[in-house]
Amino acid sequence: MQKCAFFDRDGVINIDKGYVYQKKDFLFCEGIFTLLELLKERGFLLIVVTNQSGINRGYYTQEQVELLHKFMQEQIYLKLGFCFDRIYFCPHVPEENCRCRKPQSGMIESALHDFRIDLSRSLLIGDKPTDIQCAQEGNVAQKFFITKQDCSLQLPNITNLHQVQNLGQIGAIIRNLQL
Repeated sequence: MQKCAFFDRDGVINIDKGYVYQKKDFLFCEGIFTLLELLKERGFLLIVVTNQSGINRGYYTQEQVELLHKFMQEQIYLKLGFCFDRIYFCPHVPEENCRCRKPQSGMIESALHDFRIDLSRSLLIGDKPTDIQCAQEGNVAQKFFITKQDCSLQLPNITNLHQVQNLGQIGAIIRNLQL
């Protein structure tokens, strides 16, 4: 069984400009490459779980999202020599009440089906309450919430929650947790 680092995309991997689907709008967040290197060195699977409701809203197509993900993977590979092991995305809008849209844990369940993941040694990094709720529902051990300007997350019954202001702080916590 392998430990896994689950990543939200917009606001964690890339700067969230709202419905990002074109290369010209895709800018990596500061610290993402260093964090990916640390996690890879520590033997984590690297998996993206991202809501992409812009597809079903008609803002862009699934093919455009897949092309953007291909571009993202290529850029990471050029810089680091590896990339994400898998990218899962949900195209649904909230009103569709699907299992894959965060805060539901369907994308984590898909990853469990596709990989031998030890959730007790895994983590999820997100910047929205729905990311953290997904991790809790999916039994992911450690949850990292990137706060926006002194905003803290107030969700009841969330275990092992680390509130940070940037990706660099996550690396320091991971080193201290011996993950």
